[in-house]
Amino acid sequence: MWGWWRFGKWTVLIMFLHIIAILIFTKGFLLTRTELPHSSHCSDLSQSPCHSSPSSSSCWTKPAVDRLIIIVLDALRFDFVAPSSFFEEKQPWMDKLKVLQRMASENPSSAKIFKAIADPPTTSLQRLKGLTTGALPTFIDVGNSFGAPAIVEDNFINQLIQNGKRVVMMGDDTWTQLFPNHFNKSYPYPSFNVKDLNTVDNGCIEHLLPSLYQQDWDVLIAHFLGVDHAGHIHGVDSTPMIEKLEQYNAVLEKVIKELQNQSGPGKLHENSLLLVMGDHGQTLNGDHGGGSPEEVETSIFAMSFKDLPSLPSEFDSSSCEPSKNICISSIPQLDFAVTVSSLLGVPFPFGSIGRVNPELYALAVCTWNLDDDKTWNNQDQTKLEEWLQNYANVLCINSWQVKRYIDVYSASSVIGFSSEDLFRISDLYSKADENWSYTKNLSSYKNGSSNTSLPVLKRQIVAYSNFLSYVAELARSKWTEFNLKMMGTGIGIMLLSLYCHTLAIKKLNKSYGVSLLSSRDSGISFGLMLTFFMVLIRAGSLLSNSYILKEGKAANFLLATTGIMTLRYSFMKNKMLIEAAIFLLLTFIFRIAIEVGLYKQAATSQFMSSSSSWMLGISISQSLWTYMAEIMPILALIVLGYFLYKSISSCCWGIPKYVIMGTILCYFLVALHWISESNILDLAHFLKGFGKNCIPRTVYAITLVQLSLLAIVPMFCKEETSNCRGSLFVKMMSILSACSSTIIILQGKQGALVALGSLLAGYCMMRLQGIEQHTVSGTAGISILDPLPVLQWSLLAVCLLFASGHWCAFDGLRYGAAFVGFDEFILIPQAILLTIDTFGFSNILSVFGLPLFVAFPSSFNQTEHKSLFPIKLFWIFMVYGLITAITAAATILCVTIQRRHLMVWGLFAPKFVFDVVGLILTDLLIFVASIYYFNGLEDRIGNAELRRLW
Repeated sequence: MWGWWRFGKWTVLIMFLHIIAILIFTKGFLLTRTELPHSSHCSDLSQSPCHSSPSSSSCWTKPAVDRLIIIVLDALRFDFVAPSSFFEEKQPWMDKLKVLQRMASENPSSAKIFKAIADPPTTSLQRLKGLTTGALPTFIDVGNSFGAPAIVEDNFINQLIQNGKRVVMMGDDTWTQLFPNHFNKSYPYPSFNVKDLNTVDNGCIEHLLPSLYQQDWDVLIAHFLGVDHAGHIHGVDSTPMIEKLEQYNAVLEKVIKELQNQSGPGKLHENSLLLVMGDHGQTLNGDHGGGSPEEVETSIFAMSFKDLPSLPSEFDSSSCEPSKNICISSIPQLDFAVTVSSLLGVPFPFGSIGRVNPELYALAVCTWNLDDDKTWNNQDQTKLEEWLQNYANVLCINSWQVKRYIDVYSASSVIGFSSEDLFRISDLYSKADENWSYTKNLSSYKNGSSNTSLPVLKRQIVAYSNFLSYVAELARSKWTEFNLKMMGTGIGIMLLSLYCHTLAIKKLNKSYGVSLLSSRDSGISFGLMLTFFMVLIRAGSLLSNSYILKEGKAANFLLATTGIMTLRYSFMKNKMLIEAAIFLLLTFIFRIAIEVGLYKQAATSQFMSSSSSWMLGISISQSLWTYMAEIMPILALIVLGYFLYKSISSCCWGIPKYVIMGTILCYFLVALHWISESNILDLAHFLKGFGKNCIPRTVYAITLVQLSLLAIVPMFCKEETSNCRGSLFVKMMSILSACSSTIIILQGKQGALVALGSLLAGYCMMRLQGIEQHTVSGTAGISILDPLPVLQWSLLAVCLLFASGHWCAFDGLRYGAAFVGFDEFILIPQAILLTIDTFGFSNILSVFGLPLFVAFPSSFNQTEHKSLFPIKLFWIFMVYGLITAITAAATILCVTIQRRHLMVWGLFAPKFVFDVVGLILTDLLIFVASIYYFNGLEDRIGNAELRRLW
């Protein structure tokens, strides 16, 4: 182990520097707005310049509704609700919620459809937090999506409880995590099993309709999840999605019918408001989390059960569809919390920066009535003036509350807004407040002319609206607090780690007889120059949002370029032409796979209809393709198993032999698991149920046993062999085979194909590395090392990430993989499974497969001394780690430069998170792999010889 420490101390130092750099930079980059612990209270209104309500029972505003029913349909796209006539092309999933369209058409003044615009990131936790607090989301909260902490900010639910309102919740258990002990009654159901389309919805249906007859609540929340889960598993254009929408339509029809039956004078729902809404949208493939229009555009359907007049035209921003008499308005989700608070008469959340939306407000608060002939008389003008006065007063309270929050925030936050921004905010508010003093005085004259007061009230409303809109836009553009000092410190430490990395490699080259120079000492080798420029090109591409979106294609292009250069050398030396040609063919195949992975982000789910894996990017409706999609992965498993069998038949002994035999057994179980999920093989009928959970758990258990044997047995049992290459090869095959079965079963049916392709590509790279690598004539002990194969291996790892259906965004995580073998959500095991699925090919197998370039003797260097094996192995680990670190450092620099970019939270920040997590994971894997491979290697070489060399 002393020999390992001579190498490993550099690995530990570099990993430590990476962790410190990333933590400091992240603290500066993702240091979002400060969450203030303050809460609004009824008594606070006495500090405002606004009218207090004359009703003693009211708080900030006079309650406009007695009961509120909120039905949340998770991942409700806008085109699920809006009529198909609003879109250029009708799609199969449109016009399924017909009851909402019919209500909006028959009762345009009391029922309305809104396009609700969410603020990214569009994860469910983020949106529920934003909807209830009225604040903009914080990016770092995405990491809490699997373990939602209780909300500490003031919020709409907290205000309801503080002011004596009774709240009943049913459905998604995220609500009880965010608001523990807030509900008078709650019926939560587990929300993270994306394969379960019915449990949460059936629970909501079971409790929703009976609750409508009960009097023990003021606000009822029912959160349905079926559409979200159907999107994740099957996509928008799928039969389960259509069935879910039709089920929702039937449920909503019953709900609306019951509310209408009880809405008469003196009845339970005489003054109730129904809101049917989504928390976010989803892409055609069912993903969400980013900031694309499909993800941020959702719907709100609002319906009052009173006969209401139309909204004054000055405040109506609807776009209408004349043939069906349906008008649709737009509302930011930022406005939801404050609008609903004003309707229920509770204080606005302290941190809310939204505006009381006039159109949603008017559905419940209308104090004027038009005559039947629709002509305006003096009484109508008075009623209209009364409503405008009431709404202006609400906006006064709204603006005062936002100004108060901005002042407190700027005083207590580390950075806050700039002085120019604060001056502009104060100026807009002061002008609106001065006008309000005049408006109040004007309204105090009972004989004032409506012709005079109406324009004044409208100007006052516009002044407050301008102030609130400016604050919201300013917060969206500058809300994130970038601590440039911490970011700069993190970048500095990261660059220091790169220097240490380079220093370790340079010291290795100088001390242990290896060289990066050409054999003729004519300068730096061509392989080193090509590697340098490839890494530089890849790092520079991260400055572009377009190249980040197409990162897999860019990495594949660079890999193919190195393949062409290798093919050139093969022609020049007339050696290994077949390997070079196969390698280029594999890069082309990976290019197609990456294209399918990118297509998955935007295409319909048509090609996913038979399996959760992408398989082939073609229609599989034809029988031939259907059978090929089922059989090809199993054939790939057979080939992989054959390779493993051949490896143990000639050079494997002891524990590694049993490990590899266990992997072959796992491959058989994985094949049975796929057959159990197949709809075309007769055997599937007999394996239903058994293969769903038992087989994956058996594979996981075998993998744990294999890894435990490989980790523990070598400590107590030394292998008696002096064949360093053979021993290294056996150890590599053992660890790769042990990890591969779990990765393949999590990846789905494409996993076997990707594994087979990566195996063939690695073999070709191993064979081709010797073309430019040979012992320097007449210089004993000097070995020429070419970094180009290590670069190719690194680029291949990137290609594998994208070819396996992932991409660097939170909606690029395959959440379904966390439930392979499980029906219920358990945080730790399923977080581990999701990590293995995401980084299995690109990090785990890639790092443990690096000895491939040492374990096989080069065709040009058969006589290399065995004492160089650990040196070359450590050198390869260090070069691979350096390439990964340079890419992560480039990402950090690019994120710093693009921190004000429009796509910073939708694209650059997720890329940053993926790269730094991948870097830390790579460091840990290199640390573990070096211990694993170096253990016992020094015994085979000889301690005396190592002391001479070191």
